[in-house]
Amino acid sequence: MKEQLKDLVNKLQMELKNCEKEAEVLNVKSKYLGKKSELNNYLSSIKDMTPEEKKINGPLLNQIKKELEKLVDEKLEVINNQEILDFDDTLPVEVEIGSLHPITIVAKEVTDILKRMGFTVVSGPEMESDYYNFEALNVPKDHPARDMQDTYYLDNGMVLRTQTSDNQIHAMENYGAPLRICAPGRTFRNEDLDANHENTFFQIEGMVIDKGVSIENLLYVMKNVLSELFKKEVSVRLRPGYFPFTEPSYEIDMSCLICGGTGCPTCKHSGYIEMVGSGMVHPNVLKAGGIDPEEYTGFAFGIGLTRLTMMKYKINDIRVLNSGDIRYLKQFNID
Repeated sequence: MKEQLKDLVNKLQMELKNCEKEAEVLNVKSKYLGKKSELNNYLSSIKDMTPEEKKINGPLLNQIKKELEKLVDEKLEVINNQEILDFDDTLPVEVEIGSLHPITIVAKEVTDILKRMGFTVVSGPEMESDYYNFEALNVPKDHPARDMQDTYYLDNGMVLRTQTSDNQIHAMENYGAPLRICAPGRTFRNEDLDANHENTFFQIEGMVIDKGVSIENLLYVMKNVLSELFKKEVSVRLRPGYFPFTEPSYEIDMSCLICGGTGCPTCKHSGYIEMVGSGMVHPNVLKAGGIDPEEYTGFAFGIGLTRLTMMKYKINDIRVLNSGDIRYLKQFNID
């Protein structure tokens, strides 16, 4: 056996000399050290040897195995070092600077504005329980408001959140009152896709809870956010709305910046586009968050980050934002 094992080492050395690539070395290694190799057959035969044969051949086989492994490792090291030497670091390299997604840019700008106004940025889960997405927000199972939102229900009993308003309850439970938070995030609704509707879109939720909070405070915050974001005075209009988690509820529309208020498909030819759902926090929602509505009041708002992005960059079709088209998206970056 000793002569046969010595011959095995010589064969391995000869084959390694002809190897120029790592893959070739690994193939040789498999041939001589793999499960179907001649060496492995010798190792498997040890169990059938007499005690005297085991005493002689066991150490010998282990020694040969280590020698073969050493030869393979040395050859791999030579090849790897050669590849490093062959690399020419003087060759010119074209580096294309990446960019942020436009929604990411706008989300950061809005949160930066709100942080300067004393808001804390929080986040919540995209897969949400029915309780946090609906019930705690004053939307019980038989409430007609559920028909207004085409919800994605999951097999595990959870839902893909339909709005970032679920962060209201999480924040109240975690921090109590007084409270001033904003929460950007992705939301989902089973919408028919068109120039102004997507089934995956982004919002930013805001909430202020304190003593003596009024709707005037809400309007102040909204006008400042929009004016700072667009770096000019923006025409807005307040109209009655309906949201089960606020009472009273308001829709805040802004003049369409794509058409300048003259009317286009994006604003449905109205000159205004719905941008913010808002209102005073409903007492039932405060109770669900563990806050006494007799002591505290608050306002909440939900801004459509996707639509806000369309206004800022004058994008007339919402679908391009989720298209993944790098040719289109790479033009955006932070000012």
